[in-house]
Amino acid sequence: MLDWLYEIVSQLIVWIHTGLSTFLPKDSGWAWGGSIILLTVLLRLLLVPLFVKQIHASRKMQELNPKVQALRKKYKNDKQRLNQEVMKLYQENGANPLSGCLPLLVQMPIFIGLFQTLKRISDAKEGHDVFAMNWDLVKSAQNANIFGAHIPDTFLNAWGANPKVWSAIIVTGIAVVISSCTTFFTVRASMKRQPVTDDANPMMQAQKMMVFLAPLFGLFGLGFPLGVLMYWVTSNSWTLAQQHYIYKRYPPPGTDGEAASTTTGKTGGKSGAGKAGAKAGAKAAGTKNGQAASGIKAKARLKKEPEPEPVDDEPDTKPKVVRNQPTRKPRSKRSGTPKR
Repeated sequence: MLDWLYEIVSQLIVWIHTGLSTFLPKDSGWAWGGSIILLTVLLRLLLVPLFVKQIHASRKMQELNPKVQALRKKYKNDKQRLNQEVMKLYQENGANPLSGCLPLLVQMPIFIGLFQTLKRISDAKEGHDVFAMNWDLVKSAQNANIFGAHIPDTFLNAWGANPKVWSAIIVTGIAVVISSCTTFFTVRASMKRQPVTDDANPMMQAQKMMVFLAPLFGLFGLGFPLGVLMYWVTSNSWTLAQQHYIYKRYPPPGTDGEAASTTTGKTGGKSGAGKAGAKAGAKAAGTKNGQAASGIKAKARLKKEPEPEPVDDEPDTKPKVVRNQPTRKPRSKRSGTPKR
């Protein structure tokens, strides 16, 4: 199904090998290895505009990150609405979270095509062509070696051979270690210089995944041909140099912005604490005012309510009535009538 891709990759290798054969022995490993390295360099030159686009996309995502976080808080209980609002925000501002993955997506077909081409070369039988390579070129690639290791050799094949080919084991083993280390440092450097802080961004998720998969790449690399490992090491080295140059010439907002982001984070934290304190103070004041108001209302109700009348059954609380008692008036001694 992908034979057309393998045809293109093999044809590019043939053209580059023909050019290098003008000043290098055509059957040497340096001619074939140089073809793979030059193919990688040409591919990475073509990917420079995509790399620049990746930088712009990551910085645009950084600018939109506060708004995305605000949307997450607003629609934290409605995932569908959150996704709609985030995509709407990206479309309105011309941001594409997947644009940062374009360089990796473009490299993968070349990687797969090169892997399949070298695998077919190593497994090719007498007189069989491999895609755009005739049998003479296939035989030349099979016999080409670098420090005793052939271009199609893998570590597992060299280890499983009887007798073991120690030169191939050492060369392919060193290539596996270098490719694993360069993969790890490339992804790690990219993440450290990446201004995007949104964890939901697919580019950040892919990079985090690659950081964890980089040590495991060595296990997969044990079955990769030496030519594929050369391609991978060259691509990673180019990426490290390119990142260093681009970010040094066009520093991301993280360098001046790193301090800025930390200070803004601190001021944001202080302002957030101030707002929280203000809200707490207002709430406390409200509760105090509410308590005071409720106390005043309670006192007013107590004043307005009439005092309960004493109950006759309670002798202790029955007041003494003095005004209603009859007063004794002095009487005349003769008539007995009261004096007027």
